Amino acid sequence: MLAATAVYAQPKPPPAWHQGKPPAQAESKLAPLPGRNTETPASEIPIGKIKLPKGFTVEIWASGFPGGRAMARGDSGKIYMGTRGMGRVYEVTDEGSRRTVRVVVDKLTQPSGVAMHGGSLYVMAIDKVLRFDGIEKNPGVQPVDLTDKFNLPPEQHHNWKYIAFGPDGKLYVPFGAPCNICEPSGEYAQIRRYNADGSGMEVIARGVRNTQGFTWHPKTGELWFTDHGRDWMGDKGPEDELNRMSKVGLNFGYPYCHAKGVLDVDFKKAGGCKGVTLPVTTMGPHAAAMGVIFYTGSMFPKAYQNTMFVARKGSWNRTVKFGFDVANVRAGADGKGAKVKPFMTGFLEDPKTAKFWGRPAYLLQMPDGSMLVSDEQMGAIYRVSYKK
Repeated sequence: MLAATAVYAQPKPPPAWHQGKPPAQAESKLAPLPGRNTETPASEIPIGKIKLPKGFTVEIWASGFPGGRAMARGDSGKIYMGTRGMGRVYEVTDEGSRRTVRVVVDKLTQPSGVAMHGGSLYVMAIDKVLRFDGIEKNPGVQPVDLTDKFNLPPEQHHNWKYIAFGPDGKLYVPFGAPCNICEPSGEYAQIRRYNADGSGMEVIARGVRNTQGFTWHPKTGELWFTDHGRDWMGDKGPEDELNRMSKVGLNFGYPYCHAKGVLDVDFKKAGGCKGVTLPVTTMGPHAAAMGVIFYTGSMFPKAYQNTMFVARKGSWNRTVKFGFDVANVRAGADGKGAKVKPFMTGFLEDPKTAKFWGRPAYLLQMPDGSMLVSDEQMGAIYRVSYKK
């Protein structure tokens, strides 16, 4: 007679965001804030709660795309939006009096990266790169699969993408740290650039934990980017960063050095901040600084010319919440004298209870000088304009 064999279920590993939590915070109830991920009618978006400086107005420009994040605009004016949890890429068409929305592709793994180049839409998910040639005129075009060209590493954590083509015509792609805090292997915690076909890969920056937005200075052409600080080192930080890359090959500190020279408590190294390029400024504790643009339009007052707008989606790893706004950053082209000031607020109603209704994520300057702001929580785009 065969003896019965007990079968024990293996305990599930904790979610990735638990990693790095110290014993002193073992009972902490802090956790990532859930996305809405369902379509929100425009009538249910409390647009009247948004606050802007005098002379600026805001309106709902489009809605109906749950989880919409980064935006890329085609030559015809169509806007393409990536998502994380939804697995979709949307196309928003401006028809004058209204905007229509359709799903371009579905069931991808966190396809947040979208960019337009030469009339083609590039979509980058965790494990796939697709190019839709001539999609604005041919909505049903089948994608060209470029995945094998890009040598994508397999880990998912912090590897949802923001992508953009630079002034040099190359595609810039971040590869975040596959953890909250760790010693990453050589293919992570970096920014790369590629030729449009995926060839010519070059690592241009290291020590970058998780950038979800970058752009180029309108006068110097230098790359500026946001970077998220690590979690579970307390309410005060380390703060998110706004960085300037003055040359290729710089190290921005992760995992040993954060913000403006804060040494990590878990990954200690003698001279941990030595040789590290410190940020132009910090963007606040656990702010989730996302999309960035330099404003170059003529609609806004002259004081905003060549200044930055930064979307701060908002904190979760903090007792009293912070962010949930769009900030304006004014700094010299050399990064000196940076000043950060809230610009578009009203999404966070009670920081102590984490009562919020919207989470600004990405920004896009329109040809007329107005600015579009995507709200990942509401699945909407707001248009900010100015009139004297």
